[in-house]
This record gives sequence, C-alpha cells and structure tokens, in this order.
Amino acid sequence: MKIVECVPNISEGRDKTKIDAVTSVIEKVKGVKLLDVDPGEATNRTVITFIGDPEGVAEAAFQLVKKAAEVIDMRTHKGAHPRMGAADVCPFVPVSGVTMDDCSEIARRVGARIGDALGIPVYLYEEAASKPDFRNLANARKGEYEGLADRFKGKDKDYWKPDFGPAEFNAKSGAVAVGAREFLIAYNINLNTRDRKIAHDIALDIRDSGRAKRDENGDIVRDENGKPLKEPGLFEHVKAVGWVIEEYGRAQISINFTNYKITPVHVVFDECVKQAEKRGARVTGSELVGLIPKQAMLDAGRYYLAKMGRSTGVPESELIHIAVLSLGLDDLYQFKPEEKIVESFVAKEGWLEGMKLADYFDELSTDSPAPGGGSAAAVSGAQAAALVSMVANLTHGKKGYEDAWKEMERVAIEAQVLKDELKRTIDRDTDAFNTLMEANRIKAKTDEEKAAKAEALEIATLNAIEVPLSVVKNMVKVLELARITAVKGNKNSISDISTAAAQARAAAEGAADNVMINIPGLSDKKKAKAILKESTKLLEKINQTVDEVTATVHAFLEKGLQLIE
Repeated sequence: MKIVECVPNISEGRDKTKIDAVTSVIEKVKGVKLLDVDPGEATNRTVITFIGDPEGVAEAAFQLVKKAAEVIDMRTHKGAHPRMGAADVCPFVPVSGVTMDDCSEIARRVGARIGDALGIPVYLYEEAASKPDFRNLANARKGEYEGLADRFKGKDKDYWKPDFGPAEFNAKSGAVAVGAREFLIAYNINLNTRDRKIAHDIALDIRDSGRAKRDENGDIVRDENGKPLKEPGLFEHVKAVGWVIEEYGRAQISINFTNYKITPVHVVFDECVKQAEKRGARVTGSELVGLIPKQAMLDAGRYYLAKMGRSTGVPESELIHIAVLSLGLDDLYQFKPEEKIVESFVAKEGWLEGMKLADYFDELSTDSPAPGGGSAAAVSGAQAAALVSMVANLTHGKKGYEDAWKEMERVAIEAQVLKDELKRTIDRDTDAFNTLMEANRIKAKTDEEKAAKAEALEIATLNAIEVPLSVVKNMVKVLELARITAVKGNKNSISDISTAAAQARAAAEGAADNVMINIPGLSDKKKAKAILKESTKLLEKINQTVDEVTATVHAFLEKGLQLIE
C-alpha cells in the first residue's frame, strides 16, 4: 500500500473557527485521514498531520492551502514562530510504498497547482528544492513575511524568483514552502536515574552535532576566531538532549530521528545501553512520542531476532512484538501498535481477512456470490506461502542444516511477503466482484450515460481479471520457493512442502478460472487475448513446478516407506 504523510503548518494557532475551517477540507478528501491538529497560542501556528494515498494527500494539501489563503490574513498576523505565509510550510513524507523521489514529485505537482490556481508564490525546499540553498528551510523563509515584498525587486530578484506562482508580493497570503522530507521520529530513552547530567552527557555523544572539543585541562578548544570547535557525535540525522521528567521520576535521553533509514532507532538504543553502563546507569526502556513508520519497527524486530540467531522470516506481528520487547517500549505505559504505527490508521484489516475461520466458511457457504472462488483461491495461495515459510523457519537454526540457514531465512522472508499479499487479495477479489456488479447496475439512457457505463464496466472488468491474475503470478513465486525448500529444507517437515504445492496448484487453477470467466466481458479483445495467453502460460509453468516439487517430496517419503516392507 502506498502511504504518504503530510505535515502542513498554518499561521493560525488561536482562532479555533479558522483552524477548524482549514482542517475540515482534509476530511472531505477520499483516501485521507486526519491524524493530529496541534495549535500553539504563543507561536500562533498550528501543525496539522494527515496521511493517505499519494493522490488523496496531494488533493488534500492543495485544498488546505486554498482554505488557509481564504481565512487567514497575514497582514494582521503576529506570532513567535518564523513564518512567511498563511499556509507556511507543506512537506510530504514517504511512509510506505513510496520513495523520496515520489514525494518530491508530489511537492512539485502540488506547488505548481498552488502557484497557478491560487496566485501564491511557492518555494520548494528540503529534498524537493530546486536551489541548493533552499534545502534548508530557514534559507527559503529568510526575512519571513515582512521581507517578501523586497524579494521581487532589486538586484537579488532572480535569486528570490519562486519555483511556482507569480514573482510578486501577495499581501494577504504571503508565500508557501512546499517540500519533501523523511519521517521524523520523536523518541525518548529512559534511564534508572534522576540525574540530568548523565542523560545529557550521553546525548552529546550520540547526536549528530556532537559536543564542544576540550583540551587535556578540560578547557574548550577554539579556532582563530574564538569559535568553539566541535567533536562530532556518533550518529548522523540524530538530534538529542538530556532532561528529567518528574512525572516519570527519571531522566531521559530525548531524541529526534530525522532519517531513521540511515540511522535506525534500534542501533541508537543499543548504543545508549552501552553508554549508560559506562556511566554506572542503566537503560530501563524507551518511549515513542507520536507515531512511527511500520518499517522502523520491522527493522528493529529483524535486528534483534538476528542477534539471537533466529530466523527473521516471521509474521510482521511477531517482528513488531519483538521490537516492543527489545526496545522496552512498554516501560512507562502499554505500547499499542494500532495507535502508534502510522500505517495502522489507513491499512485496516479486510472484512474477510479478519474473520475467524468458522465465520469465513459460513459466509462462503451462503447464497451470496461473493466471497467466491477468487477469494477461496487467494486463501489457498496464502496457505501455500505460509507452509513454505514454516518449513524454512523449521530449517533455519536446525543442526545438520547449517549450509542452508541463510537461504532458508531468505525463503522464509519472501514467503511471508507473499503470504501477506495473498491475505489482502482475499478481500480484494470480493471487492473487485462487487465493483463489477455495481457497474452493471448503472442506469444509462442517454448516449453520454451509456458511454460512461461502458467505461466503468471496462475498468471494473479489467480489475476483476487482474486481481485473480495476480494470484496466479504469485503462485509462480511461491512454488519457486517451495522447490528450493523441498531440496534443502528440514526433511522432518518435507510433507508440508508437497501440501504447499498442492495448495498452490489449487490457488492457481481456481484463480485462472476466475480470469477466464471475466475475460469475455472485456471490450478490448486484443488485451483479452494477451491476458488469456499469459494466464495459460503461467498455469503450465505452475503445473510443471508442482509436479517437480511433488516428485522430490515423494522420492524422499518412499525411502521411508521401504523400512516397513
């Protein structure tokens, strides 16, 4: 799933009516969820956080800037925080399934729309910046709102020419900085002491900016201009200070991770454990402030499982559980993944996926046409992938299979990814069928209505084909993993691999039949023939692989049967 976060800041933190007017437009956009609205009285500024799919987030961001320009008048604005516009900054943040380049492209697209449609000067900043200087937001916002009028005249006007919008002063709305940046994780590490000095001393060691350099006498070393020299800290993209929280009765190392992909949370946590021990203190756990991307938790879970010599090819829920335990995220209060992991707010478990088996079978057995064979095929496919992962995990760490451990871990990881994709497809197939039925029910009397219905039917039919076709394609991948596991996997569980192969065959054949039944509904006959040809070829390959895997398993099983003859 593609998920983008947007964290716009508007120049209003006191008037709730205006703030509500701005945030209300976000909730009207499909595929977007408003997560947080944080107004500040002294700063006269509100930080807004929402997430969703790329298109939805882009639309919501534009509508937010538009509404802010309508209700906020910068000519009367006063506040403690630097600002240059009604909608001051609008950064896009990659969360899942998207890259920084994707978010930079969204920033450019939204920025261009703001400039053209609203007549507001737009400056691109951070990862989306077109000028090296403007990678730093402070440079893009230099002079703030009061300095905007001078930007567009004089010798530096070319330098200050906006990326989008008119090169002229917009007195009411000012200007807006639109950019892309990494997810910021706010995180505290807990110590078994009230001593702030210990916490801050560790913070100085780990943070990017480091600490002042000192000579053998403990005096600060300065350059020829008298400026203190610095000893860099251990980690890039880490900001940290030490403080005491009386509410918790302990000191904390308070950390902001500005790029967790380069400096992961778990690496810094382990280093803080070492640093605390050097000072006679102990880390008791940690605290997450706000949200964290799921990937950061999965990375931590894999890291700690690997340290234990365990396979990392386990379900995501187990990886998150290990991360919570290892980082001590339950130290101060219960850590609830559904409230702390950002993807949880949009990637909800599907209706069928979340059912108990008994309830699913009952639902499948009713006279409702959906769920039907396509969803059942996805269930079989998920079971096939799960069995392959199981056998691979039973091989990893097993004495006598040392040469296969690394490959079995890879197999387990890939099988888990396929299992999760197929789990989601259980609902996707039913949703595709329901969408096709809805398109069929569209009433069409005029030529225009008939054309619209025909287009809706074509799109819905293609989706009803592509969903089961994805199951067929995934069975090719599952069976390739099954082939490897049949040869190198734990022989005590080899029969589970032939079961996986049988499940994979059933999934592929059932899904292929769902492709075939929907293909006649496509008006594009050339595309229909190409899809049918692709499906047939994939099915031939699948049946061949199933036969090979089954033969490998049975050859081993027959050796055992010879012992009873």
